[in-house]
Amino acid sequence: MSIKITEKCINCGACEPECPNNAIYEGGKKWRMSDGTSLKKKNNSFDPTLFNESKKNNIYFIISEKCTECVGFYDKPQCIEICPVNCCIADPHKYETREDLLKKKFFLHSE
Repeated sequence: MSIKITEKCINCGACEPECPNNAIYEGGKKWRMSDGTSLKKKNNSFDPTLFNESKKNNIYFIISEKCTECVGFYDKPQCIEICPVNCCIADPHKYETREDLLKKKFFLHSE
């Protein structure tokens, strides 16, 4: 399952640089699938270089389509490890198997 950031977030920003997929963004910021990944070319379903609107305005947020729970990079999700207020938690509504997370990792970093 991907990780989410709860409303307890204090906007310290400690989690953002720890994410190997660049899936964490500051509140109010636009995001792209191509940020921090090898996705640079448009395919049949989407253009990874286009900006998307912010998911949250007041706190950091995680793009679930980019979150691999650090599978393929680290033993544990780094945002959970580094968060000083424990607001980075597993999202029970976005369950993915380890195989699914590895597939996502290879999709994001295929080149």
